[in-house]
Amino acid sequence: MPPKDFRVFERRRRQPWGVLALAMLSGLAMMRNGVDVNLGPPQPAAAARPVARPVAPPPAASNGLEPLPYAPASRVKIPAIQVAAPIMDVGLDENGWVAAPPPEDPNLAGWYQNGIAPGMRGTSVLVGHVDNTKGPAVFYGLGSLQKGQHIEVERYDGRVAVFEIYGVEVYAKDNFPGVQVYADNGEPELRVITCGGGYTRARGYDGNVVVYARMVGSR
Repeated sequence: MPPKDFRVFERRRRQPWGVLALAMLSGLAMMRNGVDVNLGPPQPAAAARPVARPVAPPPAASNGLEPLPYAPASRVKIPAIQVAAPIMDVGLDENGWVAAPPPEDPNLAGWYQNGIAPGMRGTSVLVGHVDNTKGPAVFYGLGSLQKGQHIEVERYDGRVAVFEIYGVEVYAKDNFPGVQVYADNGEPELRVITCGGGYTRARGYDGNVVVYARMVGSR
């Protein structure tokens, strides 16, 4: 259900990413209950070199493009990989990590509700499982996305923020560049994150796939 008063969340949304980065990394590192599905989920080309490094500059902001006001996220669509999934609010769990959506529901994404709302100036973050014990989950195909493709995030105010992908990377979980991933570049941006890299039954996934995108329109 959407919050009754967006303004209550507006007062809480600005949590320092420098602190949250480590917490979110730890939380996503727990999303490792993968199963052997053929050769595993698609991996970005960067999978051959999963190290922290600069990402290509995002596309220039559109002239006259105004950030959207605060409103919680409700649904994400990624046409290129046939994702059309509801979004639930996630916060921190009892261990101080960002909670992942329940793994039992394979078609569910999570938005960190104490961060930036999609479409606002700043970097908003969506997370989701790559698979569960039964097979592929919502972000199974995330690593196959390419620059120039679009992600749409519906919001509870009826607006839709449209983002263009400018980078798809995979980072080793023990070398996750939190400051780079969550940085505020002064524009409305989006990060979509799931597990990736190599997988073993003993350790699970050894990295995270991160999609970098910037808002290019709204409706």
